[in-house]
Amino acid sequence: MKYQYHIFSPYRVCPLGAHVDHQHGIVTGFAIDKGVDFWFTPSNDGHVHLESRTFDGMIDFDVTQASLMKQYNWGDYARGAKYALRKRFNLKYGIEGIIQGSLPVGGLSSSAAVLIAYVMALAKANGIELEPFEVVNIASEAEREYIGLNNGLLDHACIALGKKDGLLFLDCDSNDYRIIKRNPDMPDFEIGIFFSGLTRSLVNSDYNLRVYECKTAAWNMLAYTEQPLKKFDKTYLRDIPKSTYDKCRIAMPNRFARRAEHFYSEYRRVRQGVTAWESGNMRLLGKLSLDSCESSIYNYECGSPELIAIYEIMRTLPGVYGGRFSGAGFKGACIALVDPAHKKEIERELTRQYLDKFPEYEKTFKVFWVIPDDGARFV
Repeated sequence: MKYQYHIFSPYRVCPLGAHVDHQHGIVTGFAIDKGVDFWFTPSNDGHVHLESRTFDGMIDFDVTQASLMKQYNWGDYARGAKYALRKRFNLKYGIEGIIQGSLPVGGLSSSAAVLIAYVMALAKANGIELEPFEVVNIASEAEREYIGLNNGLLDHACIALGKKDGLLFLDCDSNDYRIIKRNPDMPDFEIGIFFSGLTRSLVNSDYNLRVYECKTAAWNMLAYTEQPLKKFDKTYLRDIPKSTYDKCRIAMPNRFARRAEHFYSEYRRVRQGVTAWESGNMRLLGKLSLDSCESSIYNYECGSPELIAIYEIMRTLPGVYGGRFSGAGFKGACIALVDPAHKKEIERELTRQYLDKFPEYEKTFKVFWVIPDDGARFV
């Protein structure tokens, strides 16, 4: 190809740690062997010209100029990367490139994968050396401040830091992380991606509303216990002890109590899941992932009828250790940890039962099989 550089930025899956990164919780995740490929060449000036094999249209802008308002097209992610980098560095050179995704959009953090690719490319073009966690912070800031999604670090950390032979464990309060090596006694597993046929945009979903509900729950608990209130954007459930929640839950509106219940129960599941991974207990890890999805449905109240149907079908199938909604659980996909010996039967039976319920998705429902992989890198 005519381009000088090639970046592969993987998608990610999160077996445990749903909906808690924005509340400074603890999370786990894998980078996977499917993702975004970005081919590019640095420009001789500040001009950026981008094309996509996934979306229509071409994107043009100048990195030396102040960021414009969002344009509400796929180029916003490149403009967001420029926005966050310009807060730290003087950008002189743009890029010319083409980007392509390998799986349908929805549930695998394709937006974070794209952002990380653009951050790495613009840094390369401008001779900026970035450590992997700097890439995480810059991409996350771009998504929060420019794109408008009030997320945490989970997606970007999995994509930038993942390792094929380990599980990422990240504390979103301290930003401490480690890669936990796979136990040699752990049985083989692959990851099933069950794409419902629906796409979704988190910015236009109830994602941000749930973030505000979690913060309101934390504010309620501070008020009920007569503690000083913090600024709303600096209020996190992680700062409120579980014992305070136990005292306040009855007094809180049910909506906020359920959001907090999900946070505290997911915190416990992540701790247990890390122990399960370290000891090679895939069955326990899978069960905890199923429990996480139950809490996502009933306490966090996310999941479309299509996703809930996939979840309910897959949990009954032989060879499925466990699984949950992928990403935020608003449309998109489900993931499952599975015994590879049962892949064919799982795909056949899941497809049959799902399309019996939702025949309108016959052409768009997809099943993919992936494995853990290393994080974003130059190829």
